[in-house]
Amino acid sequence: MIEKSTKAARGTVQCENTNINLLKANDFVADIIKKEMARTKTLLVNITSSAGSGKTTLMQKTAEKLKNKIKIAVMVGDLETERDAERIRQTGIQALQIVTGGICHLEAQMIHQVLDQFDLEKIDLLFIENVGNLVCPSSFDLGEDYRVTLMATTEGDDKPKKYPKMFLTSDMMLVSKADLLPYVPFSVEAVTKDAREVNHELEVIQISSITEEGIDEWCDWLLKKVLDKKG
Repeated sequence: MIEKSTKAARGTVQCENTNINLLKANDFVADIIKKEMARTKTLLVNITSSAGSGKTTLMQKTAEKLKNKIKIAVMVGDLETERDAERIRQTGIQALQIVTGGICHLEAQMIHQVLDQFDLEKIDLLFIENVGNLVCPSSFDLGEDYRVTLMATTEGDDKPKKYPKMFLTSDMMLVSKADLLPYVPFSVEAVTKDAREVNHELEVIQISSITEEGIDEWCDWLLKKVLDKKG
């Protein structure tokens, strides 16, 4: 019995060490990406959320609003298919699908491997649309300047306390699908309060890609960050 417990404990330590090594390797590559983004003065924004929170629709709406003002491109992470990238390409901007083959998050190495597909010197704003998941992506720095997390009104307003690391590591929370607020038991005040108790510096914008509520404010935030990056 003691021997079994010892083996189990040893296995836990080995697993923890593997995770630590994996994150160290990820951070090393993320730092390379940061330096490349600094060199080209390209703003890199990592968009995270649960599955179905409206990331791709937001990317489409953002592209429609900003494509005549700045040069935008998108990397899209998903377990399978190129459907999301195809939807974004319909707006006339470059979109590249990263198929993870079952991995529930994007890692810096995945981003670095496809960077040469983009002419970064000519891109002002590069989005990473991460795999829909509020757990794993929170641990992986992708070299982004900002992490933005969507919190859909259809998910329930208790997520920030359930998945605190995602909100702790985010710069902005977008309360998406605001047009559904009259029909769902969701409190913007409650989710904002919980999120800011986790991260008191978190910015919050309420948006709807359908009615365009908050979209101009979101786009103005992005344009300011792009200008700041350009110096």
